[in-house]
Amino acid sequence: MRKGAPRRLTAVTLALAIGAAAGLPPPARAETALDIAASVIDGFGPRDPHRRQFGALEFRGGLQLSSSDRNFGGLSAIHVRPDGAHFVAVTDKAQWLRGRIIYRDGAPAGIADAVMAPMLGPDGKPLTGRGWFDTEALAEDAGALYVGIERAHQIVRFDFAKGGLAARGMPIAVPPSFARLPANKGIECLAVAPNAGPLAGALIAVSERGLDAAGNVRGFLIGGKMAGEFSVRRKDDFDIVDCALTPDGDFLLLERFFSWRSGVAMRIRRVPLTALRPGAVLEGPALIEADLGYQIDNMEGMSVHRAANGETILTLVSDDNFSLLQRTLLLQFALVDR
Repeated sequence: MRKGAPRRLTAVTLALAIGAAAGLPPPARAETALDIAASVIDGFGPRDPHRRQFGALEFRGGLQLSSSDRNFGGLSAIHVRPDGAHFVAVTDKAQWLRGRIIYRDGAPAGIADAVMAPMLGPDGKPLTGRGWFDTEALAEDAGALYVGIERAHQIVRFDFAKGGLAARGMPIAVPPSFARLPANKGIECLAVAPNAGPLAGALIAVSERGLDAAGNVRGFLIGGKMAGEFSVRRKDDFDIVDCALTPDGDFLLLERFFSWRSGVAMRIRRVPLTALRPGAVLEGPALIEADLGYQIDNMEGMSVHRAANGETILTLVSDDNFSLLQRTLLLQFALVDR
C-alpha cells in the first residue's frame, strides 16, 4: 500500500475488527497450502556419513524442513499411510499438516502438496479456543484419527476419512485416572491394537512421565476386552514421546532424554505386543539410541509402515518448539534385525 494512502476496510476486515473489539475469537482459518523447503540429510552420523547401520535400524534418509508459514513447526506426531508417501501430522498448537513425501532412489527428497488447517472441536471452532492444546499423540483406526491432548488430558476422535481436515473432534471417554496425570507430562503415545488380537482393537495410551508408585510410566488400555492400566519401566531418565505398532506384532516406544548439560537424545525400545495386558510392566531392548553426535533434534513423532518390498519403515519427526535454535527433521529407517 502506498505510504499515506487510506486503508480500505473490506467486509471481512471490518468483521474482524468488530470481533476483536468485542473480545470474540477469530474465525477458524481455512485450509492453507504452503511450500515446505527440504534439505536432504545424506548421513545420520556426520562423522561417518556413509555408515548406514545403527543398532537394529538402517538409515534410509532424512530431510530438514522449513516454511515461511508461521504455523509450521512444532511437529509432535505423524501418521504415514501404507503407500509410504501420504501423511498427516499434528503440531502441538492443534494444527493439522497433510502432505506427501517425495522419494528419490528410495530416500526422502522433499515434501509436496502440503496443507495446514486448525483442528476443530465438536462445535466446529478451533480446539485452541477451548484451551485444548499440546496435541501430542496421533493414531489411526479404519479412517478415524485419535489425537491425544496432553495438558487437557483428553483424547479426541476425528472422522478423518469423511471430513478430512474439516472433521470435528469428538472427545471419547477416558479413565478417571487421566485427571491425575501431571499437567505437562500427560498422554504422548497412542496406538490402536489389532481387532483380531487379544486386545481386540483397544486404544493404547501412554503418558510422557505420569509415574506409578514404583516410578514407572503409566499406560492405559481403553476399550477392547482387557481395559485397564499397565506401566512401562522407566530407564535412564528417558521420557516416552510416541509409540507405534509394527506389522510383525511389536510395540515400539520412542523416548527422549534432555538435560541442559548434555543436550537431547533419543531411543527406540521394542516390546512384544503380546506383553500388553492390565497390570503388566513392560520392558524391552533398545533398537537404537542416539545423541547430538547424530542427526537428531527433539524427536517426538513416529510412524511405522510396511514398504512395497516388505521392509518395515520407521518415520520420525522432530518438534522444533517454534525456535530458531532447533530444527524440524524427518528421518526414515528400516528395521533390519528380523
